[in-house]
Amino acid sequence: MKMKYFLIGLLCLFALPLRAELEIDITGAMREPMPIAMPKMVSNSNAFGQLFGTGSYASKIRQVILADLQRSGLFRIIDESSYIDDLRSIDERPNFNDWRAIKAQALVQSAIKETDDGRLKVEFRLWDAMNGDQLYGQSYTTTKENWRRIAHIIADDIYERLTGDKGYFDTRIVYVSESGPATKRVKRLAIMDQDGENHKFLTSGAAMALTPRFSPNMQKITYISFSRTMPKVYILDLESGKQELLGNFPGMTFAPVFSPDSNKVLLSFAAKGNTEIYEMDLKKKTSKQLTKHPAIDTSPSYSPDGKKIVFNSDRGGNQQLYVMDSDGANVERISFGNGRYATPVWSPRGDYIAFTKMSGGEFFIGVMHPDGSGERLLASGYLVEGPTWSPNGRVLMFFRQERSSGRTSAPIKLYTIDVTGYNERLVVTPAEASDPAWSPLLP
Repeated sequence: MKMKYFLIGLLCLFALPLRAELEIDITGAMREPMPIAMPKMVSNSNAFGQLFGTGSYASKIRQVILADLQRSGLFRIIDESSYIDDLRSIDERPNFNDWRAIKAQALVQSAIKETDDGRLKVEFRLWDAMNGDQLYGQSYTTTKENWRRIAHIIADDIYERLTGDKGYFDTRIVYVSESGPATKRVKRLAIMDQDGENHKFLTSGAAMALTPRFSPNMQKITYISFSRTMPKVYILDLESGKQELLGNFPGMTFAPVFSPDSNKVLLSFAAKGNTEIYEMDLKKKTSKQLTKHPAIDTSPSYSPDGKKIVFNSDRGGNQQLYVMDSDGANVERISFGNGRYATPVWSPRGDYIAFTKMSGGEFFIGVMHPDGSGERLLASGYLVEGPTWSPNGRVLMFFRQERSSGRTSAPIKLYTIDVTGYNERLVVTPAEASDPAWSPLLP
C-alpha cells in the first residue's frame, strides 16, 4: 500500500543488541514504570528556526515520543526541570553520574537537522543510564510532513529495545464514529493514528457502517454497510477509496474478518433462520461453508497462522466460544464459565483469545488461552464490547458505555488496557466511538 506516510529515507547508525542489564518485564501483573529521561532534541536552528524551522519539529517530535512511551504505562518520564547534564550535541557522551542522580534508568539523546534537499534528518541514541552502555542508535531521513510518523517509529524502537517486544505506536485505528440521537443515529467509518491524531472519515454516514476490520497487508478494510436495511459485507480499498460488495449472498451477511494472508474473508451468512460461517476467496471469488449446524455460528477470527478459527455459537444451549480447524473440522468448545461469550479475537502472538462476556447483568472484556484455560477478566461496565489487539499482542482496545443517569444516553468511548489488566486509558475521538480495529505496524 502506498501510504502517505511513506518514509523517504532510512539510515541505520548503531544497531546494537539489547543489553540484558536494562529490560522491562512486561509479563507480570504489576510493575513499577521505568524512569526514563529525554533531554530536548538538539537542533542547529537559529532563533527564527526554533519557532518555524527544525527547532519547532524537534519539540513536536520529542513530545510525541514521550507521550507514546508514557501512555504505554511501562515508562515514567522524568521531569526535565530536574535534569543536571546539559547535552548540546548528539556526539557528546552523557555524564551518567548526573542522570543516575535523578534516578534515570534509560536516557534518550537526540538531534535533528534539515538536509540540503529540505528534508528532516532525525537521529537518536538510547543509553543504559545505570552503567553507561549504549543500547541502540538510529537515524531517519524523511519529508517534513512525516514528522509525526518518525516520532512513533522512534518510540517503537525505544519500546522494543527496553521490553524485548515490538512496539505498537506506528499504527492506525479504524472505528465507527457515532453521532446524533438514538432514534436517528449516524454511524460512519473513521480512521486515525493510534494516539487519535490524523483523523479522517472514510464513509459519509448516508448508510450505517459497522465492524470495520483491517486486512493484514493494510491495503483494505472490510465492514458491514446497511443497504435498504439489509446488512451486507463490503471491502474498501484505502488507496483508491473504491468499495465493492463481497459475494452475492441473498440474505444478511455480517462479522467479516480477513485471513492472515489477506486473500480470504470469513463472514457469517443468515438464511432461513440459520446463521453459518463462510470463507470467501477474494482471488477466485468463490465461497465455502465452514459450519453446518442448526444453531447460530458467528464472529469468526483466524489464528495468526491461519490454521484455526475461533467463533461463538449457541449450539450448546447458550452463547459460548468454540475453536475449529480452518476447513471447519474438529469443532471444540473452549469456554465453560458462567454467562455468555461473544466477539472472540485471536491475539497476534497466538497466546490469547480476547472476548466479550455477559454475566450477572454486566459486560466484561477478558482473555483466555486458545485451549480455554487461564480465563481472566480485564475490564467491566454497563456495556463494554468489541476487543481488538495491538499488533504486539500486549494491549487491547475496546468501547464502553456507562449506564445513563438521565434521559440522554451516556456517550460511547474507546479505551485501551494492558493484557495484564492494568493501565486502562481513554482514547480521545472527535465524536462518540465504537467497534475499533487496530492495524498492524505500518509498512
